[in-house]
Amino acid sequence: MPDFAEGVPCWVDCALPDAAAGRRFYGALFGWTFREPPGAGESYAHVGPHLAAGLYRKPDGRLPTTWTVHFATPDARRLLDRVVAAGGTAVSGPQAVGDLGVRALAADPGGAVFGLWQPGTDKGFRELTAPGSYAWSEVRTRESAAVDPFYEHVFRYVGHDVPGTSGERLWSPEGTGPGVDTAVLGRAVLDAAEAPAELPAHVLVQFRVADCARAVEAALRLGGRLRRGPTGTAYGEFAELADDQGAVFGVVASPGTA
Repeated sequence: MPDFAEGVPCWVDCALPDAAAGRRFYGALFGWTFREPPGAGESYAHVGPHLAAGLYRKPDGRLPTTWTVHFATPDARRLLDRVVAAGGTAVSGPQAVGDLGVRALAADPGGAVFGLWQPGTDKGFRELTAPGSYAWSEVRTRESAAVDPFYEHVFRYVGHDVPGTSGERLWSPEGTGPGVDTAVLGRAVLDAAEAPAELPAHVLVQFRVADCARAVEAALRLGGRLRRGPTGTAYGEFAELADDQGAVFGVVASPGTA
C-alpha cells in the first residue's frame, strides 16, 4: 500500500475509559488482535498481520469517549495553522509520538474533532479491504454552510452533493476529480427531528464487516447498543452502533466484502 496523500484518512483510534475492556469488545467483534509498540501509548489493532486501528485509555475522564479519524499530512504544524486560519480550532499538538510520527487534534467550525498524522515509521493503515478494516468516515454537522468550505480549503478537496439525498456531500482529493470512486470523506447534516440538540457534531468512523446483521447481533451480545439500522444504502448494508463504553461507530457490509 502506498503512502497516503495529504487529506486522505490514514488512521483511526478510540479513547476509552477502560482500554482493556475495549480490546475485549473489539477483538470479539472484529477479530482484531493487539500489539503495543514502544512509545505508541496505545494498543494497535491488527486484521491478520496488518494495522487496523488504535485503542487507548483516556488520560482525563472528562474527555469524550470517541473514535477519531486522522488525515495524512507531510507537515502537521503547517496544516494545523491552515485549520486555524480557515476558522477551525487547534485542540492539541502537534506532538511527536516517539519515532512513529507527529499527531495533532483539531476541530472544524461546527465542532467536529479530527486528527492530523505526519508519518514517521508509522504510515497508517495497511489493510483497507478485509472485514474488520477501516471503511469510511462521515462528518456529521449542523453547520454545513461553514463546514463545507472549511474542508475544501484546508484539504483542497473537490466536493459534490450526492443526488437523491438530503444534501449529503462527498469529498475527493485535489486532482482526482469528484465522484464516488475517488471520494475519501463524506458529510451529512444532522437532522433536527432525529438528532437531539445535545448531540454534538462529530465524525462517524465506519468499519467493514462481512454481514451487517450478524455484526449487530455480536455487538449487542457484547454489551453494545444499536443506534440506527441495519439499513440498505448505495454503498452496502449499514448500521450505527455504540460499544459497551459509549463510543459510537458504524459497520458496513459492502458488496464483495468477504
